[in-house]
Amino acid sequence: MKKADMGIALYLLAAVIFFIIPIPSFLLDVMLTINIAIALIVLMNALFVTEVLDMSFFPTLLLFTTIFRISLNVSSTRLILNTGDPGNVVRTFGQFVGGNDLIIGAIIFVVMILIQLIVINKGSERVSEVTARFTLDAMPGKQMAIDADLNTGVISEKQARERRDKIQQESSFFGAMDGATKYVKGDATVGIIITLINLVGGLAMGMTRQGLSIGDAVNQYGILTIGDGLVSQIPSLLISLATGILVTKASKEADFGDTLIRQLFGIPKVLYIVGTVLIFLGITTPLETILFILMGSVFLVVGRSVDGNLSMEAIEEEVDMAEEQAEEIRRPENVVSLLQVDPIELEFGYGIIPLADVNQGGDLLDRVVMIRRQIALELGTVVPIIRLRDNIQLNPNQYIIKIKGIQVTEGEILFDHYMAMNPGFVEEEISGIPTFEPSFHLPALWITEGQRERAESLGYTVVDPPSIIATHLTEVIRSHIDELLSRQDVQNLINNIKESQPTLVDDLIPKLLGVGEVQKILQNLLREGISIRDLLTIFETLADHAATTRDTDVLTEYARQSLKRAISSKYFPANEVTSVITLDPKIEQEIMGSVKQTEQGAYLTLDPEKTKAIMASLEAEAAKLENLGKNAIIITSPIVRMYFKKLTEDYFKDLIVVSYNEVESNIELQSVGMVSLS
Repeated sequence: MKKADMGIALYLLAAVIFFIIPIPSFLLDVMLTINIAIALIVLMNALFVTEVLDMSFFPTLLLFTTIFRISLNVSSTRLILNTGDPGNVVRTFGQFVGGNDLIIGAIIFVVMILIQLIVINKGSERVSEVTARFTLDAMPGKQMAIDADLNTGVISEKQARERRDKIQQESSFFGAMDGATKYVKGDATVGIIITLINLVGGLAMGMTRQGLSIGDAVNQYGILTIGDGLVSQIPSLLISLATGILVTKASKEADFGDTLIRQLFGIPKVLYIVGTVLIFLGITTPLETILFILMGSVFLVVGRSVDGNLSMEAIEEEVDMAEEQAEEIRRPENVVSLLQVDPIELEFGYGIIPLADVNQGGDLLDRVVMIRRQIALELGTVVPIIRLRDNIQLNPNQYIIKIKGIQVTEGEILFDHYMAMNPGFVEEEISGIPTFEPSFHLPALWITEGQRERAESLGYTVVDPPSIIATHLTEVIRSHIDELLSRQDVQNLINNIKESQPTLVDDLIPKLLGVGEVQKILQNLLREGISIRDLLTIFETLADHAATTRDTDVLTEYARQSLKRAISSKYFPANEVTSVITLDPKIEQEIMGSVKQTEQGAYLTLDPEKTKAIMASLEAEAAKLENLGKNAIIITSPIVRMYFKKLTEDYFKDLIVVSYNEVESNIELQSVGMVSLS
C-alpha cells in the first residue's frame, strides 16, 4: 500500500476510534493541532489554486475533515465530563480566546456560528446549487462547440477528448459540491448542539459528582465548553470559508491573488477618487484627521504608481509589437506549414457565412458532423476532418469543394431562398428562378419562404440551403472516398478489429499481406460503393485466399463474393424482380482472351474497334433501363467482372457491374437486354 493511502486510512480510522475509545488529554491536544493545521492548508489551497479541478476531491475532503472534527468534539466532551481536564488547547481557547469570561466566550462562539451558518454556508450552498445547474445545462452546448472545432480542424482528436473529459469532470465536481456544502452546514449545527450538551452535562456533573455550587459549576465547565466549541468552530469556519472561495471563483484558470489585486487596485482613477474622499472626510468631519489624511495620501500615491506602471506597460507593449513586426519581416518565411494539404475542404463566399456561424443560428457544422457519422455507418470508413473556411475571392453565394487541395466541384445557393424540385408527377407549376440541383444536376427552382408551403402541397421536394450544401458534400465524399482512405486509416481499422480478433489479424498482416495491399483492396471495394464495415468477413476471406495469390484485384473479387448478401441487399430489393442486362458469352471470351498478365498486374489489349462496338451496345441497353427510371445493372461471369468494369469505367462512371457469384440465390432477376457485338 502507498504511504499516501496509509495516511488517509489512518486519518479516517483515528476518527472512528475516537468515537469509541477515550483518549488522554495530551493526545487530544495533538489531534486538535493537526485539525487546525489541516483547516489552514485547505483554506490556503482553495485561495491559491489556479483551477478548481485541481481540487476535484474537495467534496470528499469535506466529508473526511467533518467526521474527524466531530470525533474530536466527542473525545473532548468525554474528557470534560469525566475529568474536567480536556487538555491545554481547549483550556487556552476558553481562557485566552474567550477572554476567560463565560459571557464573552459565549458571545464570540455564537457570533462565529451565525457568521458560518447565515453568511458563508448559506451563500456557498446557493452558489453551489446554481453553478451545478448551469454547468449541467451548458454541457450539450460545450460538447457541440468541441465537435465543431474538431470538424473544422481547430483542435485534434486528442485535444477534443481532453476537453470532453474536463467538461465531464467539471459537471461531476460542481454536482458533488452542491451536496457537499450540506456537510459544512450540518457540522455547524452539530457544533451548537454539542456545546449545549457539554454545558448541561458539565453543570450536572459538577453539581452532582463534585459538589460544586451552580455558580462554580457554570464558571468551570462553561469556560471549558466554550473553549471546546471555539476550538472546533474555528477550523470549521476556515473550511467553510474555503468552500465559499472555491465555488465562487469566477476565473477557473487564474492566479487568484494577482487577479484580485489587479481588479481592486488596477484603475488609477478609482484610487484618486477614494484618496480624495478620505482626505475630504478627515478635514471636514470630526473623524481622526491625521489617520484619514494619511490613508487618503496613501491611496493617491498608489494611484499615481499604478498610473505610471500602466503607461510603462503600454509603451513596452508598443515597442514589443514593433519589434515583433520587424522580426517577422526579417525572419525567413516558414514554408513548411504551406505544404500541408487538407483531404477535404469546403470554401464559401461571405454570403454563406451565416450558415456556418453558430452564433447566427447556422447549423452547417452540425451537418458536417452528421455527414461523417452517415458515411461511417454506410461505408464503414472514417471520413477525414472536413475543413470549412470562407473565401472572399468567391462570389457571395458560391461554394467550392476541394479534394486534396484540388477543386472537384462547385455550387451556388440563394441564402434566403429554398430549392424546389419536381419529382416527376407534379402537374401544376410554380414560379421561381430556374437552376440546377448541384449534386445530381436535376432541374429545380429557387422559391421564397412564402412559396414553400404551397410548393410542398403541390408535391415539390423543397430543401433549404444548408441541406443542399450538405447533400452535395456527401455525394462528393462518396465518389472520392476510395482515394481519401490512407494507409494510416487502414492501420487504424486494423488496430480496431485486432482488439476483438487478434488471431485473424496476426495470420493476415503482415504474414500474407502488407498494409498497402489491404489498402488497395479496400479502396477497390469503396470505389464501387461497397461497404467495408464488415471488416471481419473481408479479412477472413483475404486470409483464406492470400496464400494462393497476392493480386489485389483478384482478392477484391473474392472479398466481393463473400459480401454477396450486402451487395444483393444494396442493388436487388427483396420480393421484387430486378431488371438487368447480361453480357454475351462471346464478348466474355474476347475479354478473357485479351487479358495480359504482367508483374504490375493484368491489363486488357482489346481491339479499339471492338471496344467501341461493345460500348455502343452497352449504351443502347443501359438507356432502356434508364428510360424506365431504373439503375443500369449488368451481370457477368465472375472471372470477367473486374476486367469488364475496368473496360467501362472511363465511359460509364456509375455503371453497376455484378457477377453471378455476388447475387443471393433467392434474388429474382430478369434480363431485359444483352450486350453483344452483332
